[in-house]
Amino acid sequence: MIPSLVDHNALIGPYPFRALPAPTAERLLAEMARLEIESAWVGHVPTAFYRDVAAGNEELLAALEPHRERLLPVPAVNPAYPGWEREIARARAAGCPGVRTYPAHHGFDAAGPLMGELAQGCAESGLDLVLTVRLEDGRQRHALDVAAELLGADVRAAVRAHPAVRLLVTNAGRALVEEVHFGATAAEAERIRWDISWIWGPPEDDLAHLFRTVGRERFVFGTHFPFRLPEAAIAKLELSE
Repeated sequence: MIPSLVDHNALIGPYPFRALPAPTAERLLAEMARLEIESAWVGHVPTAFYRDVAAGNEELLAALEPHRERLLPVPAVNPAYPGWEREIARARAAGCPGVRTYPAHHGFDAAGPLMGELAQGCAESGLDLVLTVRLEDGRQRHALDVAAELLGADVRAAVRAHPAVRLLVTNAGRALVEEVHFGATAAEAERIRWDISWIWGPPEDDLAHLFRTVGRERFVFGTHFPFRLPEAAIAKLELSE
C-alpha cells in the first residue's frame, strides 16, 4: 500500500439524482482506515445545489467536527450570492485548506468577473480554490441534471484571474489536463494541481503518460468518494508506475 495518502477529493452528503452508498463521514473514515488513507479534504454534495451555501457549510462543519484530525472541511462559496465573503472568512477561521465552487450549479460565468472576485478572495486568504469539472459521468446523468461541465477555457480564466490564486481541479480527464497545461504559461501551470480520480490508468495508461509529460508534482491523490470506489484511485497509482 502507498503510504501517507491524502485524499484531496472526497465528499459527504446525499445527491439529488441517485442514491449514493452511505455518503457519511463515518463511512468515509471506515474506507480510509481500510485503504490506509491518512486524511481527506471533504466537501458537501448538497451544497452544490443550495442557492445559499451557508446552511450546507454549517452541515459540513458539524458533520466533520468530531473527526477534524483526519477530515478537513472544504466548504463551498457562491460568489453570485450576497455575503459570499463571509464564507471565505469562515473557511479561513476554521482552518480549511480551500473552498469549492460550482459555477454551473450556482449560475455564474466560470470565466466572468465573479470568478475573478472569488479568486482574489481565495488568494488573499491563503485558500486553494477547488473546481469540479463534473460530478457524474454524462452517460449516467438524470434528465434533470443539466449543469454544464467545466471547460479548459474556464480553468485557464480562473488561474489568470489573480496572480496568486492556487487551483485544485478535480474530476478532469487527460484531454482537459493537456489542454489547460500546454495552453498555460509555466507560472500559471505551477498554480494548478489536478486530482487523479477521473484519469484512466492501465490499459490506457493516461495517468502514467501525464506523469511523464505534465509532471507528477502537478497531481494529487483523489478518490471522488462516494461517487466512485476509493480503491480504484489506489489501483491506478500502483499500476501506473
